[in-house]
Amino acid sequence: MKRLILAVVVLGTTLFSFKSNAQTTWEIDPSHSKIGFEITHMMISDVEGSFKNFKSTIISSKPDFSDAVITLTADVNSVNTDNGQRDEHLKGEDFFDAAKFPTLTFKSTSVKKVGGNKYKIAGNLTFHGVTKAVTLDATLRGLTTNPMSKKPTAGFKVTGTIKRADFKFGTKYGSAMLGEEVTLTANTEFVQK
Repeated sequence: MKRLILAVVVLGTTLFSFKSNAQTTWEIDPSHSKIGFEITHMMISDVEGSFKNFKSTIISSKPDFSDAVITLTADVNSVNTDNGQRDEHLKGEDFFDAAKFPTLTFKSTSVKKVGGNKYKIAGNLTFHGVTKAVTLDATLRGLTTNPMSKKPTAGFKVTGTIKRADFKFGTKYGSAMLGEEVTLTANTEFVQK
């Protein structure tokens, strides 16, 4: 009897260890997510934009996402600022140069939990032919089960700031026309696969 109890305990411990160390993949739900940016125009107002077409994945073996690897790809040709003429200008050589550089990518190099539901995400951002290391702030807004899909769903808000000059983006426009910094904002839902 003692051997049977010991065997059950060992088996249970082994299964728990395997489950907690198994990698889990989460994919972005684009219908409940937005990948956006904001820049100051002529030092008096802010213009917002987003990308309509994007994909993102989180792979993590820890339930608190502290070991997560995050990837994001956005189609630059899907840029949307609610103004068709401006969108075409942004796709052109002055800005994204979408004909040469059709995608924007991000891949994390580390995710650090800094307290509670707050994280620092370091990674490499690439667009307009330039790759730079950036650090983003993230908040895990919650984990729940979607009542429609019955799948675990995680919500994150991610923010950060980059400098236009670092990416050679819109360099012919001075700070009197466009702010030197671009604010990045992502409101996202990820579904466990």
